[in-house]
Amino acid sequence: MIRSASPTPAGSTPHYLTPVEDEAIWDRIRAEAESDSVAEPALAGFLNTVVLGHESLADSLSYLLASKLESPTVTALTLRDLLQPVFAENHDIMAAVLADLQAIATRDPACRGYSQPLLYFKGFHAIQAHRVSHHYWKQQRFALALFLQSRISEVFAVDIHPGAQLGKGLMFDHATSVVIGETAVIEDDFSMLHEVTLGGTGKIGGDRHPKIGRGVMIGAGAKVLGNIKVGEGAKIGSGSVVLHDVPPHTTVAGVPAKPVSYPRSAHPALDMDQSLDEASDSNLDPAWTS
Repeated sequence: MIRSASPTPAGSTPHYLTPVEDEAIWDRIRAEAESDSVAEPALAGFLNTVVLGHESLADSLSYLLASKLESPTVTALTLRDLLQPVFAENHDIMAAVLADLQAIATRDPACRGYSQPLLYFKGFHAIQAHRVSHHYWKQQRFALALFLQSRISEVFAVDIHPGAQLGKGLMFDHATSVVIGETAVIEDDFSMLHEVTLGGTGKIGGDRHPKIGRGVMIGAGAKVLGNIKVGEGAKIGSGSVVLHDVPPHTTVAGVPAKPVSYPRSAHPALDMDQSLDEASDSNLDPAWTS
């Protein structure tokens, strides 16, 4: 039986989860669900319905999302028929689902098992539901894609335009009030917290939203606005307003945001270190410090 580790002493960082290979994730999820159903009999029916009664992660995820996104006018059964083929028949999408589970397992110290984000983390749910809406957007099934966007926003408080392009290995921690515009692009291995906006700057159409490089981390409440580039391995401090390109491997903060330091690692999204180390103006781009 898989059980959570014993409580961690005060002042130390808990880490309950030992990562497994992608091929073993579904077996681990089932084992965790079986253990939890024994420990919490009141949840046994829920865990059997959502996890243990399914043969694959694609089936389980489709069932879970359909049950959350259903409405009085579009049933869970109808939604499941729309969701399940996208997950089951698209290798790249399922690879992204697994990469997102791995991202949470290795970056979030509050995560005690692979079943936890699948069952309870709305940031994970919103990303995976968006992958379906984006799939239908690319097929020019715009009405369906926009319906899914609307339900995702209403249910999870995460508003991602179906045209936005998301990579894999993503973590939206907490995720409430996240907004991502139509022409935004997020590359792989990205992390951000709640209340982040990747938005435009006005009513002009066309390519108007940020392009986020690999390994970027964005702190809570930051606003990144316009068709700008945030370079690979950059870090954006909480509450910042970013209006210009951010060089790779640079930490910016403030309103408007300016460089303040350099991340301690090549890809800050992976270690989630939100500190702002000091750096002298002589080491920063003169265009930012003038």
